[in-house]
Amino acid sequence: REDGRRDGGGGDDSAGVGGCFAGHYWSQVYTRTMRTPDLPDNETQRLAALGSLSLLDTGPDERFDRVTRLAASYFDMPIVLVSLVDENRQWFKSRHGLDATETPRDISFCAHAINGDATLVIRDAVNDERFHDNPLVTSEPYVRFYAGCPLVLKGNLRLGTLCLIDKKPRQFSAEDENALRDFAALIENQIHTLHIATTDELTGLNNRRGFIAQSENSLKICARHGMSAALLFIDMDK
Repeated sequence: REDGRRDGGGGDDSAGVGGCFAGHYWSQVYTRTMRTPDLPDNETQRLAALGSLSLLDTGPDERFDRVTRLAASYFDMPIVLVSLVDENRQWFKSRHGLDATETPRDISFCAHAINGDATLVIRDAVNDERFHDNPLVTSEPYVRFYAGCPLVLKGNLRLGTLCLIDKKPRQFSAEDENALRDFAALIENQIHTLHIATTDELTGLNNRRGFIAQSENSLKICARHGMSAALLFIDMDK
């Protein structure tokens, strides 16, 4: 692909995109002119950090859901998401106003947002050349407004975003951006707390709690994809 941009899990660009969003399936053939997201310079380290948190494919968590509900109320926004950008998808740790749990990365707004430190604000996606023919704009959930604040782990690793979505164009002031940054900081604090609780301080490896959480997540992924699983056990004391 020209200019180093990536293909995600959505299929052949020349044939369009097939997938599922909010319980609706799309199968569309079109000429794609939208811009697919670039990879961050520290993508390898970013993905490793994301995997080490054992957050992907986990169940609902009130600590995250509380923040998305508060943000939805504060901004009067129909959709608020905690989005984690994985290798080929964006997965929603918390979602308010949306049934979908993930979308392909190559059509993700949040995959663009993690390429910078500032909040990405799209006041009207229909008038933005990067997104005007994006399937998430032309079909469900019909995104018009988007604001995504990167969620940053130490080492400038942007794991995903806290994002706001509306089906109509909106304005977004500097004061609004500051408020969104404050809400995102609450999510970052929760991620940091979970990381500390599941990591051995001396070795930097998963502790017992982290191992159990990661093992459960891995088994769920294997079951979903019909894959077998194996466990290698090493007794460090001997």
